[in-house]
Amino acid sequence: MVSKPSRLSGLSSSGCGASPLTVLPPSPEELQQGSATLVCLASGGSPSQWKLSWKVGGGSSTTSASHSLEVLGSDGRFSWSSTLNLPADQWKKVDSVTCEASLSGQSSVTQTLDPHSCSV
Repeated sequence: MVSKPSRLSGLSSSGCGASPLTVLPPSPEELQQGSATLVCLASGGSPSQWKLSWKVGGGSSTTSASHSLEVLGSDGRFSWSSTLNLPADQWKKVDSVTCEASLSGQSSVTQTLDPHSCSV
């Protein structure tokens, strides 16, 4: 059996140059209630050992993050998600929030969200 190389293109894009990571911002209703939940979706990975992490305003943030188990799709590739919870006032003050997918020995993939460019 020939094993596939674990490369970042192991996280596959769908469409024209689309990122394998998607970061979803908090809803306006949630922000009005004082909290901000962000979701990072990673799709098309192989092998299954990719890890998702968050950076808020350039620094790491893992204390308020939760991670799903990987899900094996019918195409033989894996998908994951990670959720980051922040106070709404912190979300409004930061310059950026980044989700990073990494695998030991490989280049990482990132997707950054600018809170000031989101329509909320």
